[in-house]
Amino acid sequence: MKIELKKFGEMLISRPAGREAFLALSAYQTRGLTKDEVIEIDFAGVKVLTPSWADEVLPKLVEQFPNIILLNTSNSSVEATLKTLREYSAFPL
Repeated sequence: MKIELKKFGEMLISRPAGREAFLALSAYQTRGLTKDEVIEIDFAGVKVLTPSWADEVLPKLVEQFPNIILLNTSNSSVEATLKTLREYSAFPL
């Protein structure tokens, strides 16, 4: 399954918005999937990604689905946020 983050906006910046995005994903996209499902998270079209937003979504998805593939992460904001998550949270990717 592919999750396109751009559908949540080009600027993913606040913790409350991240929480809301995770709840929407849980209710509509990932509901009923098995733990071994491969999940592709696509950052195409995302201009700004902050650690606050990402921390509400990415570690929780990895906890539920350990087979995560990150796509289109070359944006400097995405790269910096992923680096921060790896350093300061339980985000293994």
